[in-house]
Order: sequence, then structure tokens, then C-alpha cells
Amino acid sequence: MNGVTTTGAGPGAVPQQDQPQRGSRLFIRTGFAVLAGVAAFFVTNVLNENDGDLWQWTMSIVLGCATLIVQLLVDFGERLEAVQESQKRRIRDMKDSLSSHHTEMRAAVDESFAKINAATELYSKVDGSVLRSDEVTRLVLGYTKVGEQGADIVKAFAEEELGRLALLMENLGNGTADCPGENHEWLIDLTKCVKRTLYATSTSVDRDFWSSEPAGRYLAAQETAIKTRGVKIRRVFLVDKEEEITPGLRLLCARHIRSGIEARIAVRAQLEPTAQMNSLNDFIIFDGELSYETEPDIRVMPSKTTLKMTREHVEERVNRFNVLWEATRTEPDRAPQPAPEPDEGRAVTHPAGQRQQP
Repeated sequence: MNGVTTTGAGPGAVPQQDQPQRGSRLFIRTGFAVLAGVAAFFVTNVLNENDGDLWQWTMSIVLGCATLIVQLLVDFGERLEAVQESQKRRIRDMKDSLSSHHTEMRAAVDESFAKINAATELYSKVDGSVLRSDEVTRLVLGYTKVGEQGADIVKAFAEEELGRLALLMENLGNGTADCPGENHEWLIDLTKCVKRTLYATSTSVDRDFWSSEPAGRYLAAQETAIKTRGVKIRRVFLVDKEEEITPGLRLLCARHIRSGIEARIAVRAQLEPTAQMNSLNDFIIFDGELSYETEPDIRVMPSKTTLKMTREHVEERVNRFNVLWEATRTEPDRAPQPAPEPDEGRAVTHPAGQRQQP
């Protein structure tokens, strides 16, 4: 590419453009040798007047050849030194290359072993955890399968869901987790996991929830928890004023009682100051260990769901619920029913046991 071609192969290959230079140098050396021989001839001829003596020619030839040999030896020494320097440079470059390659290989091996150690440590922690390790393995295998076969939109969705799950696990490990809106799946899954107690308040914030589809699954999960695991479930329906106790609310409370849930209605204005609480603050306590809470927005709609597991916060919620429960005695299923109107022609029995004819 640069106009230089070589003859032969290997380290001793000679560029073709150097061949004319070598020829000219050889011609110059030969010329010096001839001049040295001629000079020797004239010198010996001046010192010895016998022109026919053979040793004059011999000295001239010997001196010329010696001059040429010396020049060739000097050139050979210079070329040998250059070759040695080139070989040293190539060996040095090779050592540097091997050293760099060794460093890269060592870094790659160290990185690979670090990944293996990290994976081994991770799975050791998973196996040593009280959580089910087979589900973690199932998650990893499913994610890798999506990565190998899924479409781009599926991969993006899988990454989004995995990131959300990872964030949830981190937050649960830190003692609190939240999400926008009301998370019905969290509510139902926690009900499926509860083993001892479920204490809940129900305010006007979630009143419309009880007529939704998730509410049916939620109540079904509570019935299952009561029948199969003996879970004690208590729920207090909170209202601000007595006028808010509608027939629909009484029927809802009675429906819970028929499902095995201890349900009561509390009028906030009629409670003792120690039992009063914000009627918009809705919470559910699972096994006395986790509090599921919803926060309303300015339209009194659930805007945020929070899971809190710190012991101090959960104990405060349990104490608040116990005070509220003890201060509440309204149970609509046990409320006295109005006496039926007497029919004409039928005797009416008065509390005193007397019979009065119509």
C-alpha cells in the first residue's frame, strides 16, 4: 500500500527499493578497494625501483581486498546490530502484548469468577431464606425464557414487571411499600396469607368498593380464612354522623356478620375522645404484623396504598383499633326490630300478659 514491496519472507526479507541502494554502496566499497590497491601499487613502486617485481602487484591486490573485506565486515556488523536491535524491539513488543493479553485474560477470568461467586452467594441466600427458593428459580427461568423467545414489547413488559417486583421486595425489606391508587390484589393476597387475626376499618373512602368485583373476591377470601384457618376477623364501619347509617350500610354490615365476620358500625361524633379517629383514615391489620392503609385525595377517593411493617406503627394501629372496637356497641344485626302491626280479628298480647280483644 505504501509502494514498498519485499522479496522473500520472514524477518530477513529485503525491501526492493533498498536493493539499488545496496548495489550503489557495494560499488562504492569496491571503488575504495580498487583505489586502495592502486595506491599501494604506486607506493611500492616508488619504494622499490624494480618494476618487474611481483610482490608489488601482490601487495596491491592484498591491500585492496583487505580494504573491501574490512568495509564488508563493518557493514555486516552494522546490519547485525540493527537486526539484533530489531529483534529486541520485537521481543519487547511481544512481551508487552503478552502482558496486556495476560492482564485482559486475568481480568476476564476474575470477572467471570466474580459473577459465579455472586450467583452462588445469591442462591445460597435464597436457599437459606425462609421464603420458597423454588419460586425464585421459577421466576429466573421464566424471565430468561422471555428474554430468549419473547417479542420486543413482551421483553419490555417483562422488564417493567420485574423492576416493579424487585422494588416491592426491596421496600418490604425496608419495612414499608406503597403504590398509587388502591391495590386490590395486595388486599386479597394478604387475606389469603393471614393466619390469626384481621382487624379492619371501613370508612366512606371505600364505601363504593363493597359493590365492586374485587370486593366479592375479598369477602370470599375472608370466609375461607375463617372456615379453614380459624382466623378472627373484625371490621368497624365508621361514619361521621348517625344520619349516615343508611339501610344499605346496615345490610352491608349484616352481610359481613353472616359470613362469620364480627362487624360493627361506629358513629365518630358519639365516641369518646380517646376512641375518635380520622374518618378518612382507613387501615387493615393482618396478624398484628402488617398494616394495609389507604390515603384519600381531595375527592375522597383512594389515591395511595401503603404497606407498613414497622413494629411501632403496627402496634399503634392495633391499639387504636382495640380502643375503637371496645367503644363501639352498635351491631345492626342485633338491633331491635319494630313490632308487627296487629291484624284485625286477632288478639294482641301485651307485655303484661293480658289479652285484649279487638
